[in-house]
Amino acid sequence: MIKFRFFFHLLAFLFLSCNADVKQEKSGSKPNIIYILADDLGYGDIGVYGQEKIETPNLDELARNGMIFTQHYTGAPVCAPARYMLLTGKHAGHSYIRGNDEWKERGNVWDYREMIIDSTLEGQRPIPANTILFPQLLQKEGYTTGMIGKWGLGAPHTNSIPTKMGFDFFFGYNCQRQAHTYYPVHLYKNENRVHLNNDTIPPNTKLAKGADPHDPKSYSKFMLNEYAPELMFKEMISFVSENKQNPFFLYWATPIPHNALQAPQNWIDFYKEKFEEEEPYLGQNGYFPHQNPRAAYAAMISYLDENIGKLIKYLKDENLYDNTIILFSSDNGVTYSGGTDGEYFNSSGIFGESFGRGKGFVYEGGIRVPMIATWNKKIKPGSITNHISAQYDVMATLLELINYRNIPETDGISFLPTLLGKKEQSVHNFLYWEFPEYGGQVAIRMGDWKIIRRNLKRSGENHTLELYNLSVDPEELNNVATDHPHILDTASDIYDNEHIKSEIEEFRINSIENGLLSSQQ
Repeated sequence: MIKFRFFFHLLAFLFLSCNADVKQEKSGSKPNIIYILADDLGYGDIGVYGQEKIETPNLDELARNGMIFTQHYTGAPVCAPARYMLLTGKHAGHSYIRGNDEWKERGNVWDYREMIIDSTLEGQRPIPANTILFPQLLQKEGYTTGMIGKWGLGAPHTNSIPTKMGFDFFFGYNCQRQAHTYYPVHLYKNENRVHLNNDTIPPNTKLAKGADPHDPKSYSKFMLNEYAPELMFKEMISFVSENKQNPFFLYWATPIPHNALQAPQNWIDFYKEKFEEEEPYLGQNGYFPHQNPRAAYAAMISYLDENIGKLIKYLKDENLYDNTIILFSSDNGVTYSGGTDGEYFNSSGIFGESFGRGKGFVYEGGIRVPMIATWNKKIKPGSITNHISAQYDVMATLLELINYRNIPETDGISFLPTLLGKKEQSVHNFLYWEFPEYGGQVAIRMGDWKIIRRNLKRSGENHTLELYNLSVDPEELNNVATDHPHILDTASDIYDNEHIKSEIEEFRINSIENGLLSSQQ
């Protein structure tokens, strides 16, 4: 009887051990994926990309343990279309969302108080229900998918919300206009509002009449009780903790460092001591005033960097780090508004930060973004690549990473071979941008050549015709369009082949629709 019991327990032990090994092998067979998207972070706002004033030790360490991309691009120079193109793998000529569209025919969508009262005024124009986002395909492969941060691709009470578009869990801002304050009255958890202990301070509120701009008390109403990024970080760690036994995909779409300038006081104090005294920002360029705008901008980035360090530590403590690939980027270049001083920080590196060169424009400062990739023992530490890539490549890359079959047709090319140090990397014949805002713009990059057309929606203004050789003129200062007609002819063919008329009238650029770009005149 004793021998039988021993034999039975031995079999049970072997079965459980074998089963545990199978589970471990299953969970380790597909890597966890974390994609971190900063908001309005410039190409040069990180230490490893040349930043000298803002401290980003954790992002710098992430880069030292992985790969830096020097020629990585967003799909668009503003929020919503960039996020759409990232998640769908489509470039701007094929995208449903090509600009920021606040769906204003619903009513007074810019009234912050009205949005709080009436949730049907929140959010952006919904994307079609049949749109394929790559998180949906990850779900099919057994991934639990979570999104933390800013959505900006739909509205409450529509099918165009994260939990109906490929995410099992969502916590953050549904509406990008609501994200213009870091102390909102509410956030969303899945499909429901989570009410916060914050007062109703509409964006663009100024200092009280007669207030002393040099008195910290004058700004007290802009620093409230519950800081949204802190709440979102806690939810993110909970999501990872609850799903660590199986492969997960986490899309951390942090609103930092998008305006308004609001940061934890300890980081503001740190940079107040580091920087020389500065003039207050009084809100003349939108968003909220701030007594120490430069310190606040730097504080936001360092706070984000601090939380990235905390996330990585948690992954290591839970033995998840080795089986997790982490990608970090930004949705577009640095902004010019809200008290942000990109020129002081040299936020775009050599590409320029002034109005017309950063966010909202298809020059390099508006669309070239940082990209760091880390995967322990898979991506070579300290590596740098000049591979030309775009965020609409991410879908193809991640689907190849998990060996997804029947990858949908996209405009992207997987850069997985580059990540893994393999030589058989396919390359783009061109990258394509089409942006209906700020006068109407298009751009094409072909190798080292970049063609830009601007003012395409403005009557009475000449359309620009610009050609730059980025290998010798990365600042895009020397227009050589008249010297290379054959390059312009090639660009004309690309315009003709890659542009599909937008379904949304607001996104249409008549110069393209009428074939005026085909002649490059």
